[in-house]
Amino acid sequence: MKNLPVRLGLLVVGLLGTLISADAQTARNPVLFADVPDMAMIRVGDTYYMSSTTMHLSPGLPIMKSKDLVNWQLVGYAYDTLANVDALNLTNGKSTYGRGSWASSLRYHNGIYYATTFAQTTGKTYIYTTRDIEKGPWKAVSFSPAYHDHTLFFDDDGRVYLIYGAGKLRLVELTADASGVKPGTTEQILIENASLPSGTGGGLPAEGSQLFKVNGKYYLFNITWPRGGMRTVVIHRADRLTGPWEGRIGLQDRGVAQGGLIDTPDGRWFAYLFRDSGGVGRIPYLVPVRWEDGWPVLGVDGKVPETLDLPASKGLMPGLVASDEFTRKKGDPALPLVWQWNHNPDNDLWSVAERKGYLRLRTGRTDTSFVMARNTLTQRTIGPECAGTTLLDASNLKDGDFAGLGLLQKNFGLVGVKAEAGSRFVVMVSAGSGKPVEVQRVPLSRKTVYLKAECDFRDRKDTARFFYSLDGKAWLPIGEPLKMPYTIPHFMGYRFGLFNYAAKEPGGFADFDYFRVNDTITQPSTN
Repeated sequence: MKNLPVRLGLLVVGLLGTLISADAQTARNPVLFADVPDMAMIRVGDTYYMSSTTMHLSPGLPIMKSKDLVNWQLVGYAYDTLANVDALNLTNGKSTYGRGSWASSLRYHNGIYYATTFAQTTGKTYIYTTRDIEKGPWKAVSFSPAYHDHTLFFDDDGRVYLIYGAGKLRLVELTADASGVKPGTTEQILIENASLPSGTGGGLPAEGSQLFKVNGKYYLFNITWPRGGMRTVVIHRADRLTGPWEGRIGLQDRGVAQGGLIDTPDGRWFAYLFRDSGGVGRIPYLVPVRWEDGWPVLGVDGKVPETLDLPASKGLMPGLVASDEFTRKKGDPALPLVWQWNHNPDNDLWSVAERKGYLRLRTGRTDTSFVMARNTLTQRTIGPECAGTTLLDASNLKDGDFAGLGLLQKNFGLVGVKAEAGSRFVVMVSAGSGKPVEVQRVPLSRKTVYLKAECDFRDRKDTARFFYSLDGKAWLPIGEPLKMPYTIPHFMGYRFGLFNYAAKEPGGFADFDYFRVNDTITQPSTN
C-alpha cells in the first residue's frame, strides 16, 4: 500500500495528460484570429470554400479552402482589380477606404462556381464565375445597381435570385446564367422589416442576407444590431421563397453574428459567423447547430462555445499570412497570395525581378501622406499577437522620400527611413491622434536598416510598438506605442504594409530584402 500515493499521482498525471492531449486536438473559437469578415461558405464534396470582404485591396474577393472548417489557406482571388477609376487607383486625390467591394456571396451550381459582390464605389453588382475555383480563370460580368449585401440563390426550379437590402429586404430575379437582371422582372419586397424579431428600438437594420434551403424550407440569415443591445443573428424561414416568412432571434451572445449555415459530410451543422475584435479586425467563429422543430438552433445553451468538436488549428501561417524572402524560382508568381496592394497598383513601379531576392518599390509621383501613397504592399496582422520585420536598403531614396514598414489603418503607425538634405534618418510616425505626427527621428549613417512592428491584440490591448536595428539582433525601440482602434472610415483590421513614397520628386526607389512575420512578440505590451 506504500506505493498507492505514487500510483494515484501517476494516475492523475496520466489523466491530465490525456485531457491536455485531447484539448490540443480540439478547435477553439475564434477559429481564425484575423480579419476575415462577411464570410460566405460552401461545401463541395469534402472540401469547404470561403470568400470574404477585402474592400479597397487588390487583388480582391479572396477564395480560401479547408478540409476541416478550421485550417484555411488562400487559393486565389476572383479579381485582380475591381475597376479602373480614380478612387480605386488612388489618383486625383481620391480613395475608396471603407468602400470598394463589400460582402460577397459564394455558390456552386451545375459545375460552376459563382462569387459575387457589389461596390458603392462603382454603383455596380459583380458576378464572377469559374469551373475551377482553385485555379480559375474567372469570368466577370457587372451590372447596375449595386445590390447591397445580396445573397445569390439558385432555386430547385432553375430560377435564380438575389435577396438584398437593409431592414426592408427585397427579391430580384436574374437570368438563368446569373449574368444580369432578368428582362421584365419586377422587384418585390420579401420582408418588410427583417429587424423586427430583435425588437423595434432602431439600431442597425437587418442586413448581410444569406439564404439556404434545407429539407424543402427556406432559411434566411441576417445580422441586426438593436439599439442598446449587441450584434444579433436573426433567422427567418418560409415554405415558399415569396413567403410568408416567420422570424426569430438565432443568436445573441458576445456580438458574434453575420453569416450562415454549413454542414459536414457526416451530417453535422455549424453556423459561420464573425465578431468585431478591435484593431485586428472582424474575426470568424464557428457555432454548433442542432435542428429543433424545423429551426436551426445556434450555440450551446444559446452561447458561443470556446471549444468545438473539430480538429485543432495548425496556425494561420502560411495559410493566411506568410513570410516572404522575395526570391522567385522560374514559374513562381511574382507575389504569393498573402499579399494585397492597398488599392490598385501601378505595375510599372514595382518589381521582384530587377534585383534578385528583393522587392523594389519605385516612386512615380509625389504624395503627401502614407494613406494616399500607391503601391503599398500589405498583408493581415493576426492575433493574439504578431510581429513583422523587414530589412530595408535605402541607398536609392531621393531627397524627400520616405520608405519602410507600416501598420495600415486610419490611425496608422510607421517606422522607416526618410531622406532629407543628403542625410538619412530612422523615423517613427504616429497617426494615433487621427493626424500623422513625427514622434522621433534617429540619424542613420548607413544605407541599410532592420525594421520591426509588433502588435499586441490580447484582451483588446490593440497596441503596437516599433523598433529598428543595425544588425538584426539588437532591437531599439523608437517613437511611442500606437493604440490601434478599428475605425469605420477604413472598415478593416490593421495590416502590415511595405511602403515608399516621394514628398519632393519622383524617381527614387527602395529595396526590401524580405518580410518575415511570426505569431510572438519580444516586447509584450504593459498597457
